[in-house]
Amino acid sequence: MNARERLIVGLDVPTLGEAEKIVSTLGDDILYYKIGYQLVFAGGLEFARELAQSGKKIFLDMKLLDIDNTIASGVENIVKMGMSMLTLHAYPKAMKAAVEAAKGSDLCLLGVTVLTSMDEQDLTAAGYEYDPHTLVLRRAEQALAAGMGGIVCSAEESSAVRKIVGPNMAIVTPGIRPAGSDKGDQKRVMTPADALKAGSSHLVVARPIVKAPDPKDAARAILAEMDAALR
Repeated sequence: MNARERLIVGLDVPTLGEAEKIVSTLGDDILYYKIGYQLVFAGGLEFARELAQSGKKIFLDMKLLDIDNTIASGVENIVKMGMSMLTLHAYPKAMKAAVEAAKGSDLCLLGVTVLTSMDEQDLTAAGYEYDPHTLVLRRAEQALAAGMGGIVCSAEESSAVRKIVGPNMAIVTPGIRPAGSDKGDQKRVMTPADALKAGSSHLVVARPIVKAPDPKDAARAILAEMDAALR
């Protein structure tokens, strides 16, 4: 895959109008878009379907978690929407139900390990006995066993996760920040080049592109950095 197939631009904006403007501005430079809660609750699901029909790839970031039957029913309908990637929390039962429901489709199911906004203190406060690194690796093993298409983790864990899941599973990394950019609310971040070298297969970038004075220039700079790292 080249950089264009690996860069996912997060449409983390409050309105469809803003999302449509970003997609129009970025044009053919960007193939992949992430649509999450913020845009979903502003009409983003139909927009996701339209983008997929136009030839774009859509990473639907819903982080699903529910009883098996509800997970399966949801995944079956998401398959019909033509989405390329879908996240769910990396709980074994949920992952197994999703894999069974998506069987035979092109939907890549991604298990969310530990959110990149969380550190060890946050996990302790939430009742987990593991530090972020240990929990990520445990969930990577469970995702592999469940037959998932990939996982979501910080680039800090990508190298260790790649050793567990092998060469074929996707490792999708949020918390990507070009050198010198603001971390925002992310705590475990890495530059695009370093993330790819660490073993990430896809990079999710939102604010450094969508909030840039010139989103197209910002996207092209990141693509260029990624292409250089892939050579």
